[in-house]
Amino acid sequence: MSTDDAPVRRRIALTGISSRAWEHPADRGALVALRELRGFDDLVKSFFGMWNERAFRLSYLAAGIRVDHRQYPRLHQRYAEAATALDLAELPELYVTQSPWLTAEAIGLEKPFIVLSSACVQQLDDDELRCLLGHELGHVVSGHAVYKTILMLLTRWTANLSWLPVGALALRGISAAMLEWWRKAELSADRAGLLAGQDPAAALRLLMKLAGGGDLTQIDTTAFLEQAAEYEGGGDLRDSLHKLRMTAWSTHPVPVARAAQLRQWVDSGAYGRVLAGDYPRRSTDGAAKVSEEIKAAAEAYREEFASSTDPLVGLLRRVGDGASDLGGWMGGAAGRARSWMDAAGRARPDATSGAGATSGTSTAGPGTGTSTAGPGPGTGTSTAGTGAER
Repeated sequence: MSTDDAPVRRRIALTGISSRAWEHPADRGALVALRELRGFDDLVKSFFGMWNERAFRLSYLAAGIRVDHRQYPRLHQRYAEAATALDLAELPELYVTQSPWLTAEAIGLEKPFIVLSSACVQQLDDDELRCLLGHELGHVVSGHAVYKTILMLLTRWTANLSWLPVGALALRGISAAMLEWWRKAELSADRAGLLAGQDPAAALRLLMKLAGGGDLTQIDTTAFLEQAAEYEGGGDLRDSLHKLRMTAWSTHPVPVARAAQLRQWVDSGAYGRVLAGDYPRRSTDGAAKVSEEIKAAAEAYREEFASSTDPLVGLLRRVGDGASDLGGWMGGAAGRARSWMDAAGRARPDATSGAGATSGTSTAGPGTGTSTAGPGPGTGTSTAGTGAER
């Protein structure tokens, strides 16, 4: 049966849903804290939107295809369906560019837009497209591009300490925490994609195609999940160290890890509760408390630490309970970001304008997107940008 002949599945419109419904606790804790920096995010949006965002939009307007009811109508319809499920009244512009790779990205701060490769249109079925488009809409709605840029500015301000003996180590620690947050932001967007398509099998197929290409005729779902389980907990300490090396400086979790995390979210019942109407509403976003979200982030890390089958984590558990403090350290990273911001503002009254000028020259590269789907763990690692890659 072709996709066109398949029966239409009814998707639930998640009226008034807040992005907090799909955000990973570690991502949500950072975002709630950063949203407290009222005014600064508007400044960042205005500055980058004035130059970088307009330049990139013009480049895609010139060299890509802007999707609407006349151009790529099938894709436009899937896009509208994904947005309806997430209760989005206004669709960001959508472009398709020529590429043989399965890639997608959400670009821009003030007026974000989404770009897909032509391979996505050719190799993904309707359900997989909804999931992919929902992933990128999740990035846009959560404001990941905005807050990623803010964190980059914070890192640059902290670079003023690099002349101190501990400065370089501090910077590496901050960069590692930033990348850890971004990997969790990708897991958040995966959940948004699932909520947009409301088809767990399609969400898993999408990740399988990201890992092995568009042809799934010789790929087995059960075997893929077994592969994910082996990656998560197989081998010995040497494998654990190799995994750390592979992922520590990457913006994206590997596809099998993303599949395992999404399956875990579904199995936990959280996905079903959202579909049943049990989710936070946008109208209550202003009441979200930073302290509660950071506690939730720390608890998520502790639970992950306690349940992990990774050999290195198992060794740390045997060494002592103190190792579980990793959760508290990571969960508090967003709170420390706010402290850095406050301290920088007090120390440098002109910090805002100075940061804008510096950022304008150092971040205006083509990495202003948030790439969705790199084929490997090292993809999408551009450090200068105002967007969000898948």
